[in-house]
Amino acid sequence: MAYASLIGAEVRRKEDPRLITGAGAYAGDIKLPGMHHVAFVRSPYPHARIGAIDPTAALRVPGVTAVVTGDDLRDAYAQMLFEGGEGADAAGAGPGMVSHYAISVGKVRHTGEIVAAVIAATPAAAVDGAAEVVVDWEPLPSVASMEQALRPDAPRLFDEAESNVDHVWRRKRGDVDGAFAAAHRVVRLRMSSQRLAGVSMEGRAVLTALDPVSGSLTVWTSTQAAHWIRRDLAKMLGMAENQIRVIAPDVGGGFGVKIGVYPEEAALAALTRRYGIPLRWVETRLEHMQATTHGRAQIAEYEAAVTADGVVTALRARVLADLGAYPVSAGIPNLTGQMAVGVYQIPAVDYEITCVYTNTTPVAAYRGAGRPEAAYYIERVMDVIALELQLDPAEVRRRNFIPADAFPYRTPVGTLYDSGDYDKPLTKALDVGRYAEWRAEQRRRIAARAAGEHVPLVGIGIACYVEMCGFGPYESAHVRVEPSGTVTIMTGISPHGQGTATTFAQIIADQLGADFDQVVVRSGDTAITPMGNGTMGSRSLAVGGGALVRAIAQVRDKARRIAAHLLEAALDDVVFEEGRYQVKGAPDSSLTLAQIAERAYTDELPDDIDPGLESTDFFKPPELIYPFGAHLAVVDVDPDTGIVTVRDYVSVDDCGPRISPVIVAGQVHGGLAQGIAQALFEEVVYDENGQLLSGSLMDYTLPRADDLPPFQVEQTVTPTPHNPLGAKGIGEAATIGSTPAIVNAVVDALGHLGVRHIDMPLRPEKVWRAANPV
Repeated sequence: MAYASLIGAEVRRKEDPRLITGAGAYAGDIKLPGMHHVAFVRSPYPHARIGAIDPTAALRVPGVTAVVTGDDLRDAYAQMLFEGGEGADAAGAGPGMVSHYAISVGKVRHTGEIVAAVIAATPAAAVDGAAEVVVDWEPLPSVASMEQALRPDAPRLFDEAESNVDHVWRRKRGDVDGAFAAAHRVVRLRMSSQRLAGVSMEGRAVLTALDPVSGSLTVWTSTQAAHWIRRDLAKMLGMAENQIRVIAPDVGGGFGVKIGVYPEEAALAALTRRYGIPLRWVETRLEHMQATTHGRAQIAEYEAAVTADGVVTALRARVLADLGAYPVSAGIPNLTGQMAVGVYQIPAVDYEITCVYTNTTPVAAYRGAGRPEAAYYIERVMDVIALELQLDPAEVRRRNFIPADAFPYRTPVGTLYDSGDYDKPLTKALDVGRYAEWRAEQRRRIAARAAGEHVPLVGIGIACYVEMCGFGPYESAHVRVEPSGTVTIMTGISPHGQGTATTFAQIIADQLGADFDQVVVRSGDTAITPMGNGTMGSRSLAVGGGALVRAIAQVRDKARRIAAHLLEAALDDVVFEEGRYQVKGAPDSSLTLAQIAERAYTDELPDDIDPGLESTDFFKPPELIYPFGAHLAVVDVDPDTGIVTVRDYVSVDDCGPRISPVIVAGQVHGGLAQGIAQALFEEVVYDENGQLLSGSLMDYTLPRADDLPPFQVEQTVTPTPHNPLGAKGIGEAATIGSTPAIVNAVVDALGHLGVRHIDMPLRPEKVWRAANPV
């Protein structure tokens, strides 16, 4: 049988049979002897002082064993660990200057903040007990709007701060003022990227247990970064890292909201240490909406200096970013600034992002994390330029693209793009998506409505994007070939739906000669995996795969040495080809990996070869990587009802070489669903006082299957020089391209009616009002 490489092959995901048959094991499924349950008392106020807490009635609830307040536990741990806005100018509270205890003491700053924990024998008893805890609240003035939070008289979230501003990120390069003075036209646009919730299928869950002999702590948690949780818990609890084991079992989605340590993890860890019993907490959907971090939440005002033929000579932007109540991930908005110019060669930029606190749930990473906002803003501006100058939107983009021969390319804000050819995916999207035909259909529909026919209008939206991913600082992999020839991989990444067990097995089969079906990937357990940084920022293959390739190379080299001994050949004459270790030019003189492994663990090896066949290695990426692509969306818009129907969608994404096309397609499909959902449906809503109005899935709209069309997934291939596989990330790319493509399509459908912009989400009422102004 001819050898066939598995790199780029269409193979079924190894993970799926177990998960779709209900054999997965999630943190909320795990039960331990003597386990008790925790429910949290949370603030109903967005801003309040915490007075006396009376547990009397709660302790009378059958099954309740303890009620613990923040004051009771404050000596058990340090305050929460947050990140600052690196590379920014402090202006107010300042990066990293504010925090709180896991169970808050003295004051709360958003609804859902924890003020007490109830421990009980059953989940129901814990919930009933929490409902009986009486808190003496002193409500304080609150601020939920970013713009209001900037006012001098706005309520301050932190008494020690001068204002509600955490930091300001600024970049100014080139002759901005001169370009605007000489511009043929200045295009201005105010936009918002609304607040979103992660809404992973599995909410967060935590289980903690103590070893009664050693005192070591085990934490099962639904996280994307097990080693990060161990690191932060060790700092907060004052424990050595080797006394804490963190396990991420099966994780039912994350999308960025399960990256960092949460108060619930710290609280359960401290409570288990204090009471010596296993404790479990499982998040409700209301808790998810109230207390799990949100994403996006920005307002942007853009100005573009434009020539008569649509070339942008300068960009000026002022962005307001909502951090919520705490700086859980205050550096996320900075990424918006770093991707300010998108795929365009804009020589002069003046960009400023002001990051503010409000009495709302903290804002952190959500699929794309700062980059979708940047792509949305610049792509909307490109469409408005085309509209105002009566130019084709595709042509405007082509006139502004960074040339293919300019890479590596450093943008005016300092970001260094690795490789790119932005016209290729646009050309392919226009061709596959039948752009010219849809333009003709658009004109026909406009004429039909003018003649009195009640037909929907057609809109065609284009979006070209580039994003940064492959974040370091490093990643790890351990490859062990067992004596039977099966292979076990231990990786520092923490997959939760990405299909890493499949892609890593494909790489092992191709580069080491193992049987694809006999490769096992272990992850998410700090006791058995090498130090790593988890799964986020589309880094699993680009960085984790880089570490895997390095470890494979060491194992393969040793396998060649053993093969040379067994084949009685010179080492330089033994090569790995077509899945076997063979003598050059003599394919009949060859060995399989299993044959080599069998001898690697015996005493038959020469003295200069140690027993065993395994290796650990790390990969530190030299630079970030920059996937790119072009999306084309076709929508029907009914001006009489405002209803938008997505008719057709083409996604052309360049993520470098594709190890597993099936998994890439799955990532693209999921990303498109989330990006389209931001454009049309999703929004976390607070009232003016900071009360959450969208606290359930009755109020927070998610897309259904029948809201989405069949997707056409296409590719171009531009490798990166910054990792051994040449691979760029794909996990966030489709989310980044799809949101502006849909909004551009809807506005394009209504452009002849004078509609210039509609803020997301494009609910029917908004669209109807735009199409039917009073």
